[in-house]
Amino acid sequence: MTASGILPDHRLKTLFDTGVISADTPAAEGQIQPASIDLRLGSHAWRLRASFLPGPGRTVSDRLNEDVVMHTVDLTNGAVLETGCVYLAPLQERLKLPPGLSAAMNPKSSTGRIDVFTRVITDHGVAFDQAPADYDGPLYAEICPCTFSILARKGDRLSQIRFREGAHVPLRDVTVSVDLAGFEDGIVGYRARRHAGLVDLAKIGAHERTRFWEPMYAPDRRLILDPGEFYILASREAVSIGAEEAAEMAPIATEIGEFRAHYAGFFDPGFGIAEAGGTGSRAVLEVRGRDVPFILEHGQPIARLVYEPMREAPEIPYGRVASNYQAQGLKLSKFFV
Repeated sequence: MTASGILPDHRLKTLFDTGVISADTPAAEGQIQPASIDLRLGSHAWRLRASFLPGPGRTVSDRLNEDVVMHTVDLTNGAVLETGCVYLAPLQERLKLPPGLSAAMNPKSSTGRIDVFTRVITDHGVAFDQAPADYDGPLYAEICPCTFSILARKGDRLSQIRFREGAHVPLRDVTVSVDLAGFEDGIVGYRARRHAGLVDLAKIGAHERTRFWEPMYAPDRRLILDPGEFYILASREAVSIGAEEAAEMAPIATEIGEFRAHYAGFFDPGFGIAEAGGTGSRAVLEVRGRDVPFILEHGQPIARLVYEPMREAPEIPYGRVASNYQAQGLKLSKFFV
């Protein structure tokens, strides 16, 4: 046990009991992860003209006027959120953080892998995906499907939240590189097909992969990233997160190349460890080419993992129960066959 760190699953459960987290409905099955809680969409969303941060002294509601809101979308029975549009949805969970306890948010892995850009906003917020100690208020998810339009419903989980007790004290940084040597059938990655069909968030493992993704090959262990295209690649290194630590994928220095490799970044304790069935687990990389075509080579550094301590080890580490990405190699989101 450390004096500060990320709260584990059994401590997260008590946050509901003590009112630190409140919601109109009880916590759903599987909502509490080893070191995070999934956040659930509310009953509606607003289509926005543009993204925004409320800023000091202003709530999100203060900013939702006719200059920003275009129309309201009812999510109760499902609604299509279209590519290239910006939406804002109230989340079911609300926070009342005590002193010394802060929170950070991130897209879920399955969200990042379908190129849905999402981040969480708080009242008075000056930064996305952050709730400082003593924050008392609602949470909102900004959602922008970048490649595939999605069918979303009340209760869907696009984002997750971690709670940190005390100061943020990183343990170490580990740089990961890209694997272009080839996986099954020589495939090194996938490029998203533009103008593909709709991804229904309620249908796990039900979307035909070839309708949405084009397999990529690199016989010379090099891949040219096209500007504006979205790719799924994998790390060359196997990643292991011990039971008493957590990690987050962070962007590496932008001067190394014309691409971005950071969308969904939380790695739970237990990911990749042999005891939980994770031997050989790779980090899957969501990569977008930017500005100009760029040659990516096998073994090139592409992202970094920032490790920090858990407050305590979780009762159930990642992979000990059903998990979508333990022992993964090159793997698409859970929505695809």
